[in-house]
Order: sequence, then structure tokens, then C-alpha cells
Amino acid sequence: MHTSYAHVAGMLATGLRDMTTDLGALDSRGWWAVVVTYEGKVTCARFDQVRRAPLPQGAPWRGPAAGAWTTSLDQDAYERGVRRIRDHIERGEVYQANLCRVLSAPLPGPVDLRGLAVRLARGNPAPYAAAVQLPGLSVVSASPELFLSRDGSVVESGPIKGTGETEADLLPKDHAENVMIVDLVRNDLGRVAEVGGVSVPALCAVERHPGLVHLVSTVRARLAEGTSWPELFAATFPPGSVTGAPKAAAVEIINALEPRTRGPYCGAVGWVDADRRRAALAVGIRTFWMEDAELCFGTGAGITWGSDPRREWQETELKAARLIALAST
Repeated sequence: MHTSYAHVAGMLATGLRDMTTDLGALDSRGWWAVVVTYEGKVTCARFDQVRRAPLPQGAPWRGPAAGAWTTSLDQDAYERGVRRIRDHIERGEVYQANLCRVLSAPLPGPVDLRGLAVRLARGNPAPYAAAVQLPGLSVVSASPELFLSRDGSVVESGPIKGTGETEADLLPKDHAENVMIVDLVRNDLGRVAEVGGVSVPALCAVERHPGLVHLVSTVRARLAEGTSWPELFAATFPPGSVTGAPKAAAVEIINALEPRTRGPYCGAVGWVDADRRRAALAVGIRTFWMEDAELCFGTGAGITWGSDPRREWQETELKAARLIALAST
């Protein structure tokens, strides 16, 4: 088995000290790598050595064959799902829901995911790139989306809603969807913030990433005194941008429509420095993980009343195309 490590935010963590499923450990001491699946399975790993360094080059990447990928929802099933969500919207049960599918392909043999991480860093650089190798867990992410950053009592979230190949592709529907999710994130953070402590410094800013553009907003909150990491997660997880609004109703609809669990996809991946009370956790999108000798990758789109089923399918294809190509041999 490969040596345990984490590489996030340009920092290389080695010397695994301990692991826990208790988010409360993040309020203790030390530097932690954190992976939480969409379904809520927590892995917190504390490392003894953390330094600014590149990820060491592993063995050359040997990925799946380009034609070996299968999807948990094919185009017909996905478009039917979009229509089902629109039916729920018409009945007033939900305003928006994120419909996702998981792509998977068999690996040609034992692999070193460091090779994939290096390939993604070169071919699809991302602000929240991460590679985490732990006993029973292998995740490589090229996430562009901030779930939660923390500096003392100040936390920020950077929800993404609205995707196109160019800025001209963004529609009024994309802006409306972004505003819906910003309201949801404001409400989530408001549960653990000081009264009047939630603000929106940026709304629907255009960000350019390799091969596409996103609409990104920033929601900031000053936490109420004594707020713990378990309380912060209880208020905000899973991320609003990958569930929908209202969140509880959207999650119920998602669970009924998606035939496969999301795993690390749409969860949280990042780091927490408990000593300095600083952290950055990304939403686990544009993320690969290993499962039963397969490489897996998730992709999805936010569905509103204004959604066109074919266009939403094409958005999931756009989000996946570049990364699947990089991961394939």
C-alpha cells in the first residue's frame, strides 16, 4: 500500500499520526486532512510533518481506456430525471435540485494516484486541488469551488452555479440559480453566525477555468462565539450548491432519482489547521476516487424550472470531458 499523505493548497503532509471519524477533533490540535463523503462519512487524518512543497512525482499514470467509462445515468435517464425535477418544481416542492451521475471505469492494475494528481495539476489547474492517500481512501480533486474557509471566527463559502464554455453561454437561468443558492448558503451560515453577521461580498462574479466559465458568489459569516466544527457542518453540510433549495426537499428528490451514492463527489475535501484556527475545504467536485478497483468521477447540473433537459445533459458532459480525457490512457 502507498504511504499515507495529503497534498492540498501547495502543502505536503506526511507522517500520519492518527485518523478519526469525529469532526470534533478539528477543534483540538494539529494539522488535519479532511474528506467527508456526500453521504456524511467523515475521515479526518492528522499529520506530523506539513511543509510547502510540490507533490512528489509518482509512477507514470496508467488510467482506464478512454472507451471504458460507464455512467450511472445515461442520457435518456438523465433527461427523464430533469423532467421529473421540473414536475416537482411545478408542484411547488422545490425551487432547484442538483442532478448528478457517477462515471466509472476499471483500472488496468495497481496505480499510484500521485501520477493522476500531477497530470491534473498540469492539464487542469484548480484553486482547490487536492490529493489524499490514506488507508482505505484515495481521492484526487481538481475542485474550483470553496465549501468553507475559516480564519478564526470568520468563515466564507464560494458557491458556484452557472456554467458555460464562454461567458456568452450563461443564461438568465444561471444567474437566478446562483441567487437561489446564495440565499440557501446565507440561511445555512446564519444558523451558527452572530446576529447580523452574514454578508455577500460578491454576487454572480464570472470566473474562468480550463475549458469553461462559472458564476461564483461569496458568502461571509462571523461565527457565534464557541461554534464547533460539528456545529458548523451540521448547519451547512452537504453543500447547498450540490443539493438544491429548499435543501431538505432537494436531497429527498436527489436520493430518489440517483441510482448510485456520490461518495467523495459533492462532499468536502481539504485541510484544517486546528492550532491556527484556519481551514479551507472545497466542494468535492471535479473529483476522482478509487472504489473496488475502479476509478470514479462525478458530474452534474443544477435543475430549475427554466432547465432544458438536453442542455443540462450537455453541461454534465462539458464538466466531465476535460478531466476524463486527462485521466484516460
